[in-house]
Amino acid sequence: MAKTVADVMTANPVSVKPEANLEDAIKLLAEHHIGGLPVIDDSGALVGILSESDLMWQATGMEVPAYVVLLDSVIYLKSPKKYNEELHKALGQSVKEVMTAKVITISPDKSMREAAHLMHDKRIRRLPVVNDQGELVGILTRGDIVREMANAED
Repeated sequence: MAKTVADVMTANPVSVKPEANLEDAIKLLAEHHIGGLPVIDDSGALVGILSESDLMWQATGMEVPAYVVLLDSVIYLKSPKKYNEELHKALGQSVKEVMTAKVITISPDKSMREAAHLMHDKRIRRLPVVNDQGELVGILTRGDIVREMANAED
């Protein structure tokens, strides 16, 4: 019988609240040797994810977006909205200010094959697993899938 996401995911993953201090979240990532933290509210609902990529803005800083002036008009070569989002990430001090709010998720009853396709197609490293109420119940990583493949070979 084909395994489901629930069979392979890490249940009750380490998570963080949106109002948590960014420094504390970074320490959690380092302590647990993980590359991302699901962000949950007080009811356990997933509201975002904090990944290493989100934190890179803190380390690299910001560059002013390139623009050209044409007939006394400024034309940005990069979206000013995107620049504004990146600026908030670079200056943020709380998890909520830096996290990615739009998160791709999967339900625990989906097949591993479906999860692997989703992760591959969307180029994501970790996939939060949520129940029908939107509550975080686990997380599935690329490493989990590879370990499952290795175990299936035995």
